[in-house]
Amino acid sequence: MKSNQKLLAYKIYLILASLFITSLVVSNLIFQKFFYWDFFDLYRFEISVGILPYPITFLITDLISEIYGKKKANQIVTTGIFASLFSLIIIYISSYVPAIENSPINDALFIKVFGNTAIAVFASMMAYLLAQYIDIQIYHFWKKLTKGKHLWLRNNFSTFLSQFVDTFSVLFLLCSFNILKWEIFGSLLLSGFLFKIMIAVIDTPLLYLGVHLMRKKFNLQQAEELILD
Repeated sequence: MKSNQKLLAYKIYLILASLFITSLVVSNLIFQKFFYWDFFDLYRFEISVGILPYPITFLITDLISEIYGKKKANQIVTTGIFASLFSLIIIYISSYVPAIENSPINDALFIKVFGNTAIAVFASMMAYLLAQYIDIQIYHFWKKLTKGKHLWLRNNFSTFLSQFVDTFSVLFLLCSFNILKWEIFGSLLLSGFLFKIMIAVIDTPLLYLGVHLMRKKFNLQQAEELILD
């Protein structure tokens, strides 16, 4: 690969990494707001707003897995863990800094909004770490088995299982820490998983588009990956 192409490949990888980390950190910060969505009067979703940016992370890791390989996908997952820990430290320090009298956000409101963030980030990280590594492993299992064919198969099969693991794990931990009530565990699990499955199906064309553009730009054959190192 030519030096200018390699530089472009690095830039695209960094952009994807920044989108991944931003989506992950933001989802941890906004999780305490829940909303409902009536899906054409067929099903009522009751989910956290934190779930909205989260599927983006799985789309990005699948795209990186397909174009840059398993090693780079695992690296970005690990980077996301450190970013979440760093954001947790900042929030923890901020909660102990006393607000001035005329501060638009006082200490009580700040703690109410971010007070459970530490536990939430921990729960999310544990679930996320498990789910993302499962996603990458299954993705590359199917990629190897199908010899690079049937992109839709590995994209959806890997995401379906990993999203269930993620949804179940994070809700289990949040209920265990009494952040959420056990009474709503089942409904949130079903709503969260179905919503993520729906998004996974919807984003399959986006993955096809991203893979097509990358292969065309870097003259990659089917199942061929970019080597950055």
